[in-house]
Amino acid sequence: MGDINLFPKRVVIDDRTRIASVGLYNRAAASGEYEITVSDMVMQRDGRLVELASLQDAAARDAVHTASGFLRWSPRHVTLPASEAQMVRIMARVPPDLPPGEYRSHFTVVSVPPETGGTSIDEAAGAEKSDGIGVRIVPRFGISIPVIVRVGETTLSAGFKDMKLTAQPGGPSAFSLTITREGTRSAFGDVTITAPGAKRPIAEIKGIGVYTEIAERAVQVLIDPATEARFLAKGARWTVSYVDDDMSPGKVLARQEFVVP
Repeated sequence: MGDINLFPKRVVIDDRTRIASVGLYNRAAASGEYEITVSDMVMQRDGRLVELASLQDAAARDAVHTASGFLRWSPRHVTLPASEAQMVRIMARVPPDLPPGEYRSHFTVVSVPPETGGTSIDEAAGAEKSDGIGVRIVPRFGISIPVIVRVGETTLSAGFKDMKLTAQPGGPSAFSLTITREGTRSAFGDVTITAPGAKRPIAEIKGIGVYTEIAERAVQVLIDPATEARFLAKGARWTVSYVDDDMSPGKVLARQEFVVP
């Protein structure tokens, strides 16, 4: 949703504080009206997020530990003038008997179209206005960020597998890998590929999360097209790292060597 920004891009609530704030900023040149909800979503192996209710597999639904049942937020409806911001407060009322672990839902902001906005099908087709029944389709755009609630001690272990370098048709090479995850906490961080003697990373992708409902996530990173040929030649050695940007920023969650075939 191009006319609204949310900050921060993710919220983590733990035992030390059960309250957080999310800022909404209207970037548009006109006033906007927005509804604020909390929804439940599930991560797929390729990183896509889909509505939890859309899953047909009961076991897959049960693997998602949602936080929506104990999250409270205010306000739930805001009108923002152009270039203005509004803070929304989120509180986690954690039940005393809730088992330790990580729970997650998604803070969602949806635009409310003006009552007179939109274009009818007849108008879109260039037809003359008639006195009959018409249909007006008005899109509603939304944007979401995760709200993660951690209860008690959590654990995390991450690793790599299935590393592969492939050529992209008409573009730079790509490096594919799978991030594995074990434990009661999600992983979140940056994947970086470096080589001895290279002044900057050969490839890098930031903000890669692996949520607790999946044990692995497939990731593809484009190789920097400015990389010198010697670092892409057969036998060149790379270091692939997954660096935490969550509980312990800068900590290496996983690291593995790769030799260009």
